[in-house]
Amino acid sequence: MILKQNKSSKKILKKKYINNKIKKINFLNMNREKLYIFFKKIGEKSFRVHQLMKFIYNNFYDNFDYMTNFNKNLIYKLKKYAVIKYPSIIDQKISYDGTIKWILKIKNQNIEMVYIPEKNRATLCISSQIGCFLNCSFCYTAKQGFNRNLKVFEIIGQLWTASKFIFLNKSLKLNKITNVVMMGMGEPLLNLSNLIPSINIMLDNLGFNLSKRRITISTVGIVPGIDKLKNMVDVSLAISLHAPNDYIRNKIIPINYKYNIKNLLNSVKNYLFKSKANKNGVTIEYVMLNNINDKIKHAHQLANLLKNIPCIINIIPWNKFPGTNYKCSSNEKINKFIKILKNYKIIVFIRKTRGDDINAACGQLSGNIHNKFLFKK
Repeated sequence: MILKQNKSSKKILKKKYINNKIKKINFLNMNREKLYIFFKKIGEKSFRVHQLMKFIYNNFYDNFDYMTNFNKNLIYKLKKYAVIKYPSIIDQKISYDGTIKWILKIKNQNIEMVYIPEKNRATLCISSQIGCFLNCSFCYTAKQGFNRNLKVFEIIGQLWTASKFIFLNKSLKLNKITNVVMMGMGEPLLNLSNLIPSINIMLDNLGFNLSKRRITISTVGIVPGIDKLKNMVDVSLAISLHAPNDYIRNKIIPINYKYNIKNLLNSVKNYLFKSKANKNGVTIEYVMLNNINDKIKHAHQLANLLKNIPCIINIIPWNKFPGTNYKCSSNEKINKFIKILKNYKIIVFIRKTRGDDINAACGQLSGNIHNKFLFKK
């Protein structure tokens, strides 16, 4: 005989099922403060947080069984309530200049990050969003449209995955990552809730222990985001200006209609007033587009625009991508432009194009898949 369940018994069974189905937390979503709270809740001392962070960020362990300082009871609790999940590398491309572009898989979507080696350092360019909302006309990422913001574990997980790759593949003799730039896919200041905890882990001496001067947030100019940022974290700031006036900037960067150059630079001044990470001034990024923003009069306009802003101008030769009519300014035009800026006593650098043969240069990231490869896990 089959007994019918009354409504109250069904509720009890449903409640019991839900309580037994524990949603595990991801430790890569948690900065030190959140880890303290978690360990207190499971009845463990705070020093366990220090041990855990060393296991995760020094040894790159993602398996609690490897954490030999922990007793069996603690390991049982960690397995029950937590995981260490991160984006996985599914593709890589290596440039003739040593630049590496990694494509990472997050569920059914892809993001890109770029490893840029120098003689005594290495920079990792990481993404903050899948795609981009801002539709800047000279950027390939914008052509992909916007999908979503990346979560903390998906942002810090890029640095963690790249660092683990370098750690496990010592035979490749890759430099340890010393600098991080938020210049990959997406606009960082439209994802502050996930960006700030990620940067806190980068700065934490139990995390990646990076200097605030070695972490750069690049923004196209989200004024409310800059205003909030100055009260949240102090790191290097880069502004994707790319135009000497609102007329040109409106055409190539649509968000300028909402946050024009005057408002943007006022916001930058306020950030610099409070920042210690930008002692040499803000970095102004300026992509050179043939016959768009590269004329002699534009150089004079740019210099006058920035005369009261402590800054370094980073001139960027435009990098080509499919489906666009833009062209990069000639070397002659770029050199004349730089010479005029230097006559105003402005510090100017030209960004060396890296990884353009593998579509890893500035403005070329899209998340497209290339040939797969084998690597140590």
